[in-house]
Amino acid sequence: MATTEFIAAIELGSSKIAGAAGKRKSDGSMEILAYAQEDSSSFIRKGVIFNLDKTAQSLTSIINRLEGELSGPTIAKVYVSIGGQSLRTVRNTVARNLEEDTIISEELINAIGDENVAIPVVDMDILDVAPQEYKVGNSLQANPVGLMGSHIEGRFLNIVARSSIRKNLEHCFRQADIDIAEILISPLVTANAVLTESERRSGCALVDFGADTTTISVYKNNILRFLTVLPLGGNSITRDIATLRMEEEEAERLKKAYGDVFYEEENGDAPATCALEDESRSIELHNLNNIIEARADEITANVWNQIQQSGYEDKLLAGIVITGGAANLKNLDEMLRKRSKMDKIRMARQPRNTIHASDTILKKDGSQNTLFGLLFEGRENCCKVDTTQQPAQGDLFEDDPTLTIQKKPEENETKPVKDNGDKGGKKPDKPKPEKPKGPNWIDRMFGKLPDIFQDDEMK
Repeated sequence: MATTEFIAAIELGSSKIAGAAGKRKSDGSMEILAYAQEDSSSFIRKGVIFNLDKTAQSLTSIINRLEGELSGPTIAKVYVSIGGQSLRTVRNTVARNLEEDTIISEELINAIGDENVAIPVVDMDILDVAPQEYKVGNSLQANPVGLMGSHIEGRFLNIVARSSIRKNLEHCFRQADIDIAEILISPLVTANAVLTESERRSGCALVDFGADTTTISVYKNNILRFLTVLPLGGNSITRDIATLRMEEEEAERLKKAYGDVFYEEENGDAPATCALEDESRSIELHNLNNIIEARADEITANVWNQIQQSGYEDKLLAGIVITGGAANLKNLDEMLRKRSKMDKIRMARQPRNTIHASDTILKKDGSQNTLFGLLFEGRENCCKVDTTQQPAQGDLFEDDPTLTIQKKPEENETKPVKDNGDKGGKKPDKPKPEKPKGPNWIDRMFGKLPDIFQDDEMK
């Protein structure tokens, strides 16, 4: 039997567009019903759509493949993530002087929040707001409603991005004729999927190493404190390797197979080498990993610099959590540990909540955390419900003359009266139908009962 209740989600990344449909179970886990992905490197760069037509075509293909795996139900809408290089946070403060000591109300807090989002940001859209604290007098409060004060100061962290990012995203989905259930911010979705409540409360930095970008999110006291996106990722390393006169596909394969940011040459007579796929030549592993180490060191240095810019580098009791496909580079976590001098560094390879999926779908390398996080964020059924009305049933008793005469007079006089030649235009009186002789409908129905039970043993 086809499933008629599921959540559908699509993630648009720099290396791939991935879509999934899943059903939430009673224990909070997620069963993956369908999965599809396509390469997006030719039309999405740095997490930003730059070819709208190709993106729309890919979205249509993803939906068709998902519906094919669902075998019956069609997808009415999807949850979508938004990210990209321009995504970042901007701090803002809104202050109000009250005439006298006043009890702070919910209406006042809402008015301060509205004033915050009304502040224009040049060439940027405010995608979401993370309230920090409210200063009442000399104290900071997470929720000041009910307190007494003559001055209140609201501190906000606005998540902004270039205006074109959201517009292009919505345009592609309209062109593909796909409805959007909700647009969610990628780093927030990923954080909800992989971070524990303890890590958020104690303070941690979530670093998502992607293909073209690396995203840093800092949390403390269960509040987002800082977010930024670096235009550096795993593809930066791949392109550096490609300078050794090879295609990027071959460079990506060598990086995954032999890459090590802390490579050490073993003692031996000849240096270790790796052969290219066509076996036309080989490359010394020492030279390969020198290139990888140099770029990886640049990326981790920028990551740590951004964590320091947040002002929370000495308040992260839970350390650093890393995720993303590029985070699987051997010893990258050790390089970040050496750079930050933090002992607590954890690799999040999959969401905290259980995912039920086949091994061909579930990769467990951190590259699907945002997509599966979208499924867990979804609350609306994304299955298209058939609202076609059933045709009206005919009159079951239209052939019974007894019931026909019980209709209202106007129902029996719907047929036009032929002109009888009366110049006055007066219609002749229609004779009343005679009541049929014999038993009525009820008598005839009950009269059949003896025949119905004539073969019954109890007769």
